[in-house]
Amino acid sequence: MSLPLEDLELIKRLKYAYCRCIDTANIKEVRELFTEDAGVCYVGGTYRFEVQGRDKIVEALENAFHSEAIAFHHVNHPEIDFQSPTEATGTWYLKDWFLDLRHKIITDGSSLYKDRYVKRNGKWLIQFASYERVFEIVTPVTQVPNITAHYLAKHGKKLPPL
Repeated sequence: MSLPLEDLELIKRLKYAYCRCIDTANIKEVRELFTEDAGVCYVGGTYRFEVQGRDKIVEALENAFHSEAIAFHHVNHPEIDFQSPTEATGTWYLKDWFLDLRHKIITDGSSLYKDRYVKRNGKWLIQFASYERVFEIVTPVTQVPNITAHYLAKHGKKLPPL
């Protein structure tokens, strides 16, 4: 089977942009990566987050990647399959690390993303994104580390005090 290599690369760029945008709180751009009717389902060790609609997804991401967080999301090993010239699925391996200074916890883990993509008006978009944890370690922060650079502190949403 031959793969449409240009579309394959465009889907990779879409997923890479998603990771970059959430880690840098680029809410404006992350909105452009999803279809209006998109859905997500993220299953972790202690949570299940499921929501439908681009606006709700973007709002949740904005509140999660706030000014009191440090985030790292790295996806690799893409397995992209095309159902048609305008529909594809993807499986990705995620490695992530998240420091929540607000709640004083570090989450370290990996997941398998299972996504659906559609091509609309010549542009690939995320229609559905889901992951289930391969492992997740949540560690309380007893002493705040010596943070010498903190991008989200400047660019993330400022949340009201707890």
